[in-house]
Amino acid sequence: MAGKSKGANSYDLIVIGGGPGGYVAAIRAAQLGMNVACVEADKLGGVCLNIGCIPTKALLSSAHLIHQLEGAAAHGVHVDGVKVDFKPAQERSRRVADQLNKGVAHLFKKNGVTHVAGYCRLAGNGKVAVEVGKGKKEPLTAPHILVATGSRARDIPVLKIDGERIWSSDHALLQTKAPGRIAIVGAGAVGMEFADIFNAFDSEVVIIEMLDRVLPVEDKDCSAVVAKRYKSRGMEIHTSATLEKTEIGSSGVRLTVRTKDGKETRIEAEYVLSAVGRVPNTEDVGLETVGAKHTEKGNFLQIDERMRTNAQGVYAVGDVARPPLLAHKASHEGIVAVEHMAGQGHGTIDYGNIPNCTYCHPEVASVGLTEDEARQQGYDIDVGKFPWVGNGRALAGGEAEGFVKVIRDRRYSEVLGAHIVGPSATELIAEFVVGRHLETTSEEMERAIHPHPTLSEAIAEAALASLGRPIHI
Repeated sequence: MAGKSKGANSYDLIVIGGGPGGYVAAIRAAQLGMNVACVEADKLGGVCLNIGCIPTKALLSSAHLIHQLEGAAAHGVHVDGVKVDFKPAQERSRRVADQLNKGVAHLFKKNGVTHVAGYCRLAGNGKVAVEVGKGKKEPLTAPHILVATGSRARDIPVLKIDGERIWSSDHALLQTKAPGRIAIVGAGAVGMEFADIFNAFDSEVVIIEMLDRVLPVEDKDCSAVVAKRYKSRGMEIHTSATLEKTEIGSSGVRLTVRTKDGKETRIEAEYVLSAVGRVPNTEDVGLETVGAKHTEKGNFLQIDERMRTNAQGVYAVGDVARPPLLAHKASHEGIVAVEHMAGQGHGTIDYGNIPNCTYCHPEVASVGLTEDEARQQGYDIDVGKFPWVGNGRALAGGEAEGFVKVIRDRRYSEVLGAHIVGPSATELIAEFVVGRHLETTSEEMERAIHPHPTLSEAIAEAALASLGRPIHI
């Protein structure tokens, strides 16, 4: 059902921001019969679609193809004189993003959502003011306003992003030439994905992480597999390392780093990628006008389970609402918010069942508790781990590095957490997400028949391993 019409500039819902939280909310609201305006100053799809998730994954696909060519001889395919060129891969990534951006515009038209191009600020009492041109403002009104303004790359005092020598992920995506040598500060998902990309395109890569391992939010066993693989590819990794000083010269950057043994070392690179996290865009949106409260930590907007702020009629979803800062979490929050607005709310967000995905090679994906977290929370657990070397499809495909790991509560056999490192991890994790959503046990995961030969068999085997009775190891 397309949105119903109202008077000029008057809507049932105004969405501020056209990213994965905002545009999905706008479409769902229109399906529920609401008249919706989505205000977006930049391209529809937000950071994720235009300069984040999608173009990054396009580049990672190019990087993966390079990795496959390196092992082609084992398949009887001899490729001589392979050359890599970052520019065509980057241009392809832009075409993919542009195609999806146009797709969102088409979906808006299909569902009757009005896109208002401009910068929006809350004005109070159900009103917003949209800057649609130089000095020109357009007033809009609605009983419901959804703030979905997203986030931006975090700056730290010792590493100020300038877009020239010090890049954010946005700047890295827009380069047409891979650097000869790049230092990446931050070994979370963003940092590790760009390390994969630039390494594949012949850059020398140095990774610097303040915490004790790469991918610190993931299970430590998964982190170890990725670190080992990256080092084997010639990447330099410093963990438990603190960046103390940045010196920018005419031809590069010198970083002074305090390593975990207390020694001071200097790292030189042409460019530095700052991948130390993101901060919510809650400034200059007019939130103070409506008295919306922020969290003490992180400057997020305070919300309840229906995504409502304390301000009457004002909702917030996505990166401005609360961690984790993930597109799929933002989209689901948008749906929850508008369904409750329409009086058809049927649920809330299960923040304990949001999957994490890192699309480097090998891929890493997880949902629920890590092994350490489960123990810290007092659970009596069994841990099952099934390596990809025991899976026929993984061996046939030449990607047998890593494992599937299941953490099981002994009392009820509930799957507390699942962790995958290796081929198609980011696709396979969805089986555990659905299983946990349905409060599955390890026995139920195993009793569901998995097709052979497939990677998915490793999920059943890991569930069996958590019960102490795997078949193929």
